[in-house]
Amino acid sequence: MAEQEDGKQLLHLVFGGELKSLRSTEFRDLNRLDIVGIYPNYASALDAWKAKAQGSVDNAHMRYYVVHLHRLLDPDGSGGKH
Repeated sequence: MAEQEDGKQLLHLVFGGELKSLRSTEFRDLNRLDIVGIYPNYASALDAWKAKAQGSVDNAHMRYYVVHLHRLLDPDGSGGKH
């Protein structure tokens, strides 16, 4: 995956929390979500995700995710130009 396209920021959010069930993505307590941070590219977000995921390996219900914010901010890929 390309980290940046033509110098554009490709923001990624890393967050996690304890799941209610291993078969779902529903969190046990939304007030206790761990917002790790927002990163300028996928590589740095992946590094943060790995660190958090490895640090919570003893809790099978704890999950961390990388969200591609740039895709949510610009779903049609137009760069905000309409």
